[in-house]
Amino acid sequence: MNEELKKRIAVFRFGVIGELVGRKDLSWGERERVIRALSERQWEIPGSGRTGVSRTTIHEWLQRYERSGRVLESLFPKGRSDAGSSRSLEAETEAALVALRRELPEVSLPTLLTVARKRLIIGPRFSVSKQSLYRLFARYGLNERPAQEENRKRFEVADSNELWQSDCMHGPRVTADGVLKPSFLFGLIDDHSRLIPHAQFYLRENIDSYQDCLLQAFSKRGLPRRLFVDNGPTFRSERLRYACASLGVGLTYTKPYSAASKGKIERLWKTIRIQVLQQLPDALTIEQLNEKLQAWIDGDYHVRRHSSTNQTPLERYLSDIELIRPAPKNLREYFRTPAFRTVERNTRTVSLNGKLYEAPEGLSGKRVQLLYDEQDPDRIEVLCENRSVGFLTPLNLEINSRVRRTSGHTTELLPPDQSSPKAQDATERYRGGQLFGGQQSS
Repeated sequence: MNEELKKRIAVFRFGVIGELVGRKDLSWGERERVIRALSERQWEIPGSGRTGVSRTTIHEWLQRYERSGRVLESLFPKGRSDAGSSRSLEAETEAALVALRRELPEVSLPTLLTVARKRLIIGPRFSVSKQSLYRLFARYGLNERPAQEENRKRFEVADSNELWQSDCMHGPRVTADGVLKPSFLFGLIDDHSRLIPHAQFYLRENIDSYQDCLLQAFSKRGLPRRLFVDNGPTFRSERLRYACASLGVGLTYTKPYSAASKGKIERLWKTIRIQVLQQLPDALTIEQLNEKLQAWIDGDYHVRRHSSTNQTPLERYLSDIELIRPAPKNLREYFRTPAFRTVERNTRTVSLNGKLYEAPEGLSGKRVQLLYDEQDPDRIEVLCENRSVGFLTPLNLEINSRVRRTSGHTTELLPPDQSSPKAQDATERYRGGQLFGGQQSS
């Protein structure tokens, strides 16, 4: 199993246990109910065809994560101790259990197993997990339950920064580069206090815009325990999932087409449309639009008594100030873009974003993870076996001008006479000191 898959699995596992991490407000019974609900869900597990996670496994992941001091690497998969042995039911036993379930469709699983033992279908030491049996019966359509009406009761968490809701709203058209362009409002609201950690209009509805909004929110208001986001493609970024898991922020997605599940942020959008957007003149720039929005948030919304809480959002948030987890000083590093490469054995180089870099010594032929900030793409940290081993060094312009991508991430270095005329010209100008303002690079 390669490092890339291990990281994806660790992020998935944190996504399962995220809402339980640090929850001292839950009683034992409430905690067990949450775990049982998680174990009954169907999941998309990276690198596996299974869809279920047992209650015991969730307990184990949670325990490992807490004991490690909440380090994401504690959730990396371990090698199987029973490798080589079969963990599936025998065909004859499967058929007998399916027939018994058809005979007794209403009884619980423990009762079904008791009857199976009495009839000698299974032995006294039968130890297949409940999830395996649920999946077995599901294949035959024997797990159907009567549909239950979705619970729409009003909900509020107990403390500030326990849960933030987040979404994107289409804003007014703004003047940019002399033409009118659409704007997009990314924002967050604290579920308990109704405070807005940050909200801002952007010209693009993508992960880079949302990341900028999130970084500012974390910097100003600390880290939430859980982040509840929309199910759209902007929020499905692997970069976002890994960053939140590394920071100990549980990331939860709304059900598709379920506006009621994110009621507080939807109500905030309605308030902004009525109290801010309807009062604006036409053709503002994106900077002017954000100035108007921020003035309303700080000068009106945060200091006005909220009808649901009977307190202002700011005063309710500050009453929980001792609970706030500050963001780390190197916050931006958690949101770096990951990439995986194999270091060329002979040249100790890797290619990234069309450029060739030299890797630190001792990495020839090894699979490494590269982490870089989109705003500083040449500062690339190298991780090998989850340890930082230094940074990549850009090769000089002459060598980069002769790099040709062959397939995938593989590159080859052309002889000088085979590089393109344009690249040769760039190389000559570099040698002659005509680049970089007439100063020759040392």
